[in-house]
Amino acid sequence: MTVSSIRKILFITSTRLGDAVISTGILDYLLQTYPQAKFTIACGPVAAGLFDAMPRRDKTLVMNKYRFDFHWLSLWSQCVLQSWDLVIDLRGSGIGYFLRTRKKCIVRGGRIKEHRVHYLARSLSLPYTPLPVVWIDEKNKKMAAEKLPADHYIALAPTANWIGKIWPIERFIQVAKKLLVYNKDYEFVLFYGPGSQEFNLVDPLKRTSLPVIDSGGQNTLTEVAALLSRCKGFIGNDSGLMHLAAACQIPVLGLFGPSKLSEYEPAGNHAHGLSASGGNGMANMENLTVDEVYNAFQNLLETYNKQDRQND
Repeated sequence: MTVSSIRKILFITSTRLGDAVISTGILDYLLQTYPQAKFTIACGPVAAGLFDAMPRRDKTLVMNKYRFDFHWLSLWSQCVLQSWDLVIDLRGSGIGYFLRTRKKCIVRGGRIKEHRVHYLARSLSLPYTPLPVVWIDEKNKKMAAEKLPADHYIALAPTANWIGKIWPIERFIQVAKKLLVYNKDYEFVLFYGPGSQEFNLVDPLKRTSLPVIDSGGQNTLTEVAALLSRCKGFIGNDSGLMHLAAACQIPVLGLFGPSKLSEYEPAGNHAHGLSASGGNGMANMENLTVDEVYNAFQNLLETYNKQDRQND
């Protein structure tokens, strides 16, 4: 089977945003490896917008979760009448065994003991580990440049999908104040998900006198990625937004406590994870101090700026 003969690829990825972002590196590898292929993406509704601007995307099949795993039957019914050249299933569902395909690659699920990006690359026998990417169209690049026209924005993402992963909002406020002492021109762009719970979590930060630009809740994922790409750096909890920011290749500091840094550290050329004391995947976010976060972020920015000057 030659490279040029691969024309139709079915790519089944996660329902969760963070894992879907991590899988974009695999997609980018496939785009480069099979330049004549078109892609059908199967994912959950939260992650669907991530692929809107992806090159050569034929369609996105949104998998709404049903009882008794009937969502897999629904996906099969949408794919069974087609012939595929390659099916890649990162969910380990085995659906590729019940479709007409010339080749299939199924990544088994379960607990792993290495970073997800390395695990996926190794499971698919890739020659290297591709980092996550984002695809942003010109319309959204222009929108972001109009909303964030300067070069002094710091992104803050103080929410997460469960309370144990959330660093206290008061400490985000303290870090922002320390950053303003360092650079009085900084403005803080606030990112969070939809819903009243996340809105309430960030409300104390919005009610401060800090220069905050509210960019949470209602934007599409492509819009969020475009706005993140305009920021000088990102500080946030372990979340889908953290992984999205890392894929934008800006300096990212991800904050970890009870989730495993070893598996989900943000993957990017300028990304770093900082774990609270207490053990990998067992720590309390309260153990992470303001000074630790501030110093780690400053070091991250200084390293990035030094590399940037060397590349000029």
